[in-house]
Amino acid sequence: MAKWINISTSQHQLKLFDGNRLIKAYPIAVGKIVTPTPTATYTIINKHPNPGGPFGVLWMGLSRPHYGIHGTNNPASIGKSVSHGCIRMFNHDVLELSSRVRIGTEVVIHK
Repeated sequence: MAKWINISTSQHQLKLFDGNRLIKAYPIAVGKIVTPTPTATYTIINKHPNPGGPFGVLWMGLSRPHYGIHGTNNPASIGKSVSHGCIRMFNHDVLELSSRVRIGTEVVIHK
């Protein structure tokens, strides 16, 4: 099985797997109550370095429009439910993750 991403919104954690083997877990920020992170299975459809604004050093778009995994210009937000639904990571973590996954990688988001 290929690499895939498992995101737990309740645990504020993103895990990268290779098949059944855990490669690495990362702390994340997720959507707040009024703008929750949507739960479902998506794929990474694009990668944009240096998107500017609040998106930190990298944006990885998901197959659900307007949602993605991205860096942040507010590292204090990691570990909290504060976003508009996107998955925020520390900038160094999102760069590392991006180097390990391809466009088309499956992303499973659950509570």
